Amino acid sequence: MLRAAVATFAPGLLRQAVPIRHCYCLLPRSGRLAWLSTSPLLPAPKIAVVLSGCGVYDGSEVHEAAAAMAALTRGGAEVEVFAPDVSQHHVVDHTKGAEMDQTRNVLVESARIARTAPRPLTELSPDTADGVVFPGGFGAAKNLSTFGFEGAEMSVNPEVVRVITEFHAAGKPQALCCIAPILAAKVLGDKGVTLTMGGQGGDDWPHGGAIDVAKGFGASMELKSVAEVCIDETNRLVSTPAYMYNGQFHEIQDGVSSMVNELLKMA
Repeated sequence: MLRAAVATFAPGLLRQAVPIRHCYCLLPRSGRLAWLSTSPLLPAPKIAVVLSGCGVYDGSEVHEAAAAMAALTRGGAEVEVFAPDVSQHHVVDHTKGAEMDQTRNVLVESARIARTAPRPLTELSPDTADGVVFPGGFGAAKNLSTFGFEGAEMSVNPEVVRVITEFHAAGKPQALCCIAPILAAKVLGDKGVTLTMGGQGGDDWPHGGAIDVAKGFGASMELKSVAEVCIDETNRLVSTPAYMYNGQFHEIQDGVSSMVNELLKMA
């Protein structure tokens, strides 16, 4: 009865992958609305967030990661954080942008953002999540890949390759922002993927050269503003520029939230 009522008077709710715990139901004779509380009709999607450390210069971009996780739980998703259990390429003093004489672990540092112990990336598979999000930050270019040092000659962490490949094969959606789309371009470039890393030219787009590298891997690259999202329905990929654009906090957050909303529609 509840599902039929929702389908009639609020069909949009049934198209969203979110739990329905409360709703109004039209009573057949009186014509009045009754407030009903019930157990969820639809299971909450489980979305994995793959981090690469903590901090823009040597790990995950904190604002992108936080915006993604907030949008996921706001959209009704269950979030679990994963990270590779490897040493960071290096540690950067974020007050100076200078390398420090330290060693840190990507999994351990990612816990600073996750607020709990992340699971090793080796445990992530399409059987454990309905979709995956890769925030940006230089960690994606230094710890998840070697793009930050080798450019077009880059390699990708084998576990990251496995995750991207397996989720793609399973038809499960993946969202990538900032520099992280370079990972999908490298791994799935031969699949005809379409991605965005923003625009090129001017002080607002200081990393536009990455777009040319992604094209060299076979990816089609759409030029998008910080607020826009690129949706590749065929390959189940969603991307947005985030901090590829030299923007304000709220601009980045809004773009990442839009990306996550599109991911949840696919999930």
